[in-house]
Amino acid sequence: MSEYQLQIKQVVDYPRCRIYRQFVQSLITDQSIRTGGGSGLFYYTVLCSNANFRTSYRRIDGISYTIYPGEWICTVKDLVGWFRTHFQHQALDILDELQKRNLISYLALDRGKVIKYKIRDWKNHNTVLDYNCPCQKDTGFFFMPVTTAMDLVGAGRCSEMDILLDLWLSTVYNDEQVQGSEAGPVVYLRNGTGCPLVNYNELAARWGISKATAGRVLKKFDKLDYISLMAFPGTKGSVIYLKNYLSTMFQISDVLIDKEEVAMVLNIRINLPEENSVVEDAVILEPEVCVSEELSSVSKTHIGTLIEKMAEILDSQGISCFRCAKAKYKLYPLSDDWEGNYLYRPSEASGKHIEMVLYCGNENHVYTFELILSPVGGKEKEE
Repeated sequence: MSEYQLQIKQVVDYPRCRIYRQFVQSLITDQSIRTGGGSGLFYYTVLCSNANFRTSYRRIDGISYTIYPGEWICTVKDLVGWFRTHFQHQALDILDELQKRNLISYLALDRGKVIKYKIRDWKNHNTVLDYNCPCQKDTGFFFMPVTTAMDLVGAGRCSEMDILLDLWLSTVYNDEQVQGSEAGPVVYLRNGTGCPLVNYNELAARWGISKATAGRVLKKFDKLDYISLMAFPGTKGSVIYLKNYLSTMFQISDVLIDKEEVAMVLNIRINLPEENSVVEDAVILEPEVCVSEELSSVSKTHIGTLIEKMAEILDSQGISCFRCAKAKYKLYPLSDDWEGNYLYRPSEASGKHIEMVLYCGNENHVYTFELILSPVGGKEKEE
């Protein structure tokens, strides 16, 4: 019997993003997120989530309507509920604006009480099925082209709902081109750097809002458990990971994101204590740690601190060997020209390369890690 290995990715080069209809419906009902804005990304997404993949029929007020792929028919009252506007003319104004941008076309039927709309480029990005059948609106998914989403984001001031969808559409997972994406679904603005670090000035310009508003919205999403916002000191910026992304997109368990693990992957400085300082509440390691004599240039205090940080990170990822008395760790020096493949190594990474090998007992090899120590301001940092 043939064996296969499944690898799940959301890559930056893919021109579309899968959006689940159930996810859109949950956003519509979330009253804690504001929808008013000039971008239109949320409104367009809602219309796409209700569009047909195949021909079907719907009866409204005794009249039967034929609805083709990429179309849907509804009442103006339905639109008001989806868009969360106060008045019907506001919902119609939104349709007019999307029609001016050539994203949709629509007709008002039954004296303006019924709206039939069509997504213009639906066939270019979503499969059209030949057979006739009713289309479910609360299950399944559709594809949103990234270019269309970016055009909408740049068209006007984004609402909170537009911002959340922009983060969702900009998320990358397990793509070697983007640092930190192997740790979890990370927001990447596709700026060609491969680094997900962003600052509030950049986000404010992207969303057409102030820097203070951008920070407030992100902190609000963090509090509502939509994202995990990791801010780093100085001018480094912030990294944004999406919560519940993997369970929604791939129906797999979501992962726990550790800030220090992200700092190591992105080559961000981690402060170490002074030689003679007393570290309070230090992690007490049970396993045996053996350090090669050739690593004498790295202080024992720093080695101990780095091992403690590794213990915390790996323990959060389900590797609890550091808590086992049978575990044995050996640290060896590696030459600068050594090319390993254990972890992603930034192109600019330089410094002392250390191989850390984990044994269960004396001979059973379990894991191998690579540590990179490079001096920063007279100290050393872990990458």
